[in-house]
Amino acid sequence: MDGQSEHHSESLRAPADFWHARAQKLSWETQYSTPLRVDGKREWWWFPDGRISTTYNLVTRHVLSGRGEERAIIWDSPVTGRKRVITYAELQEEVEVFAEVLRGRGIKEGDTVLVYMPMIPSCMIALLAIAHLGAIHTVVFGGFSPVECAKRISSARPKLVLTASCGIEGSRVIPYLPLVREAISTSDWKPQNTLVLQRDKLYVSLDKSLQELNWNSLVRLLRIRRSRSPPNSTTTSTASSNSISRVPIPNSTKTVEVGAAFRSCAPQYIIYTSGTTGQPKGITRNIGGHLVGLQYTIEHFFGIRTGDTIFTASDLGWVVGHSYILYAPLLIGATTVLFEGKPVGTPDASTFWRIISEWKVNVLSTAPTALRAIKREDPTLRMVKKFDISSLRAIFLAGERSEPPIVMDYQNAIFGPSTSPSRKGLIVDNWWSSESGSPITGISLGFDASPAPIKPGSAGNPMPGWNLKVVNDAGIPLPAGRSGNIVLETPLAPTGLTELWSDTGAARFHSAYFARFAGKGEWFDTGDAGFMDQDGYVHVMSRTDDVINVAAHRFSTGAIEEVILAHAAIAEAYVVGAPDALKGHVPFAVVVLKPSSALHPSEERLLKEVNGYVRTGIGPIAVLGGVVVVDRVPRTRSGKTLRRVVRVVVENAVRGEFGKEVEVPATVEDESVIAGLRERVEGWFLERGVKARL
Repeated sequence: MDGQSEHHSESLRAPADFWHARAQKLSWETQYSTPLRVDGKREWWWFPDGRISTTYNLVTRHVLSGRGEERAIIWDSPVTGRKRVITYAELQEEVEVFAEVLRGRGIKEGDTVLVYMPMIPSCMIALLAIAHLGAIHTVVFGGFSPVECAKRISSARPKLVLTASCGIEGSRVIPYLPLVREAISTSDWKPQNTLVLQRDKLYVSLDKSLQELNWNSLVRLLRIRRSRSPPNSTTTSTASSNSISRVPIPNSTKTVEVGAAFRSCAPQYIIYTSGTTGQPKGITRNIGGHLVGLQYTIEHFFGIRTGDTIFTASDLGWVVGHSYILYAPLLIGATTVLFEGKPVGTPDASTFWRIISEWKVNVLSTAPTALRAIKREDPTLRMVKKFDISSLRAIFLAGERSEPPIVMDYQNAIFGPSTSPSRKGLIVDNWWSSESGSPITGISLGFDASPAPIKPGSAGNPMPGWNLKVVNDAGIPLPAGRSGNIVLETPLAPTGLTELWSDTGAARFHSAYFARFAGKGEWFDTGDAGFMDQDGYVHVMSRTDDVINVAAHRFSTGAIEEVILAHAAIAEAYVVGAPDALKGHVPFAVVVLKPSSALHPSEERLLKEVNGYVRTGIGPIAVLGGVVVVDRVPRTRSGKTLRRVVRVVVENAVRGEFGKEVEVPATVEDESVIAGLRERVEGWFLERGVKARL
């Protein structure tokens, strides 16, 4: 049995003992009386009565241990041409300064602060400063629509909003302040102030009547004040009800600020995810469980050690950015790369390899979409050979399903075949969610023994703390190999959510995650569908609502896509269920072809050839009703495919509702792609006439 399997078994057999042992790697001001308190299937608390300081564990303890001059953050911004390295000692100073700025605006324990920022160091510093004071941050992805931002302001009720004058998307400068102003004006909650960081690319005029303050000036004035009256080692204050002390750094004349510890079951942050009612759900992450779970996963799953460098190519607005750009790398004393750019176009498909080579990155974590985009511009991955990426030990993929070809192509090109004894690293697919806060499945690389082998197309084995089952619609567990609903037993692992923000009586928490299987085992519903194979590997094939019913046969769209991708001309495939009066649904595919023009068949020929693969790989009942070729599919700014949009476009065309507008999610990267998709799909049906409709 490998290390991951041993830890998984131990964590399910004795969860309190397992996580208590891991919690001892952190510094606690007050030890908890019990690691886990459970009250039924729907209520549980990790380390409920302990007290702990986030910033002490992320920053201060590394400075006090003599590691202050080691790198904490590397900012690499190809869109501005700027780079910056911040040491742990510098980060400690920056956090102290901005925490004092926040104190001056009245921020204290339990307050909320909304952050609408680009991928710049000031954003990370601000989030740490908020945590330093025991306040709660909620990050809204920079560039989100005012409507969606207003919903989050109304829900979180922040005392302050932090923003910047602009964000940069490729070559475009996007002014943020007009978006924030509109969001605040339409929200039923008005923050006390808006702090605006002025960036070099765009200086904006502030409106005092709107309580807007210049972030740069506030920091500058505080630095001047500190330089005139430097803090000393004996100072203790109770500013804003937070007990603050300073302690000397060993073998130094300098001191550092040690903030108060806070209840370990108090909220660390709120992160919003989509809700079926149109109102986003505020997932709340508690301090103690969050820190313990991330300390474990960064070390044992990602295999990151003190002094290593991890490059998580995500955004601080997403849960991946929260967990593995900000919190986990600093917990372990590693270096984290903060990237302001795109995998392609800033300037080309070699950007990731350049960063890995320049900063000696040990682990890259990204989305499958990023690797697809790189391969589309560089089909043979020749650009990898231009850089020395020998420091790289693994690439972790998450955010959506990783099809076997993309895993195998990169595995072979970068590390060598995964089955080869001489291979230099692994491509590791892993699966998790905003709700989980850390990977639910994957292949752990942080044990001394060799990791379990990878299975392309699988998201790996369950991680410690996650008791995963595959059940049918009646909540009955299914045997290996049978597809069904992926659910979790409670309590969830420590990083998992235990409540939703402002959810009186936990009514929404229960309805969103437990109602579907109430009385059928009380499973926590992940909303994903798939199966577990004979070896215990989990295959996440689609969202539950992407399972389609064809003539009383249930098919996972992911399984059909996997078969379609065997076609030599197809680079990407997205299958949705098109309504059909006879069969209920018929699979319909939207595909992106590989760049080679020699491989571009007509849609009629493509449909015939693809259905040959489907008949062989799945069966004749699953044959496609149509195939449409597009240049791009609509995605979120984090790279996820907007499958719901694809499905609605196809459904509208089936019904003959040509030209009907589609609701565009706030997360969309490029709205024009939706218009292009609609034109191609509608054209497919119009060319074939009404009788050709499915």
